[in-house]
Amino acid sequence: MNVQVFPNPSELGAAAARHAAAVLNDAIERNGEARIVLSTGASQFETLERLIREDVDWSKVTAFHLDEYIGLSADHPASFRRYLKERFADRIPIGAMHYVVVEGDVEANIASLTKLLRQAPVDLAFIGIGENAHIAFNDPPADFETDEAYIVVDLDEACKRQQVGEGCFPSIDAVPKRAVTMTVHQIMQAKTILSCVPDKRKARAVRHTLEREFTNEVPATMLKRHANFHLYLDEQSASELAQR
Repeated sequence: MNVQVFPNPSELGAAAARHAAAVLNDAIERNGEARIVLSTGASQFETLERLIREDVDWSKVTAFHLDEYIGLSADHPASFRRYLKERFADRIPIGAMHYVVVEGDVEANIASLTKLLRQAPVDLAFIGIGENAHIAFNDPPADFETDEAYIVVDLDEACKRQQVGEGCFPSIDAVPKRAVTMTVHQIMQAKTILSCVPDKRKARAVRHTLEREFTNEVPATMLKRHANFHLYLDEQSASELAQR
């Protein structure tokens, strides 16, 4: 595990983007292609903005979507598909972008996406950490046992409050109750994991992630078991750590 603290989200995002570009370029040089999993949310704004400016042959990159609300159309303002299209996929000549589709037969959609995802290893996964220490939409107590790639989950109240707090929805009642998420098991299969976690509201989750023992009540503790996990913090998100 490698933990770095930066003065602000902008510098955090710039450093994470450089790291990500190096990983992707190395994969392209070695394999002729690279595969990436993308996170969303306010915490990823600066990183994605910097990443699309990096010198990467995006035509050789295949990207996968991490999670999506069930019941939201792809053009809904809070849809993560819309987020990724507007902030990433539509701004670069991406080789392929595979989304979590929640319309129609969700289980069939999951099966199709799983088949695509597991055709080859994922080189890099951007995995944020939520205010309740979730990773993707794996809220506590997270399922650490399933070996599926994606599952349907119920969102807990803390997760819903975060979505309201980030301005995605006007009230908790407006937040969808369920979502499709990449599992903890599948996240851990990525060769490199970069977690970009700025902001004071994430400080408690960061402290619990780093100080608590391995537990599905703090899902992000699983990341500490990954051989190539990099945690990018800013001064605010690191503010509750005893040692920095």
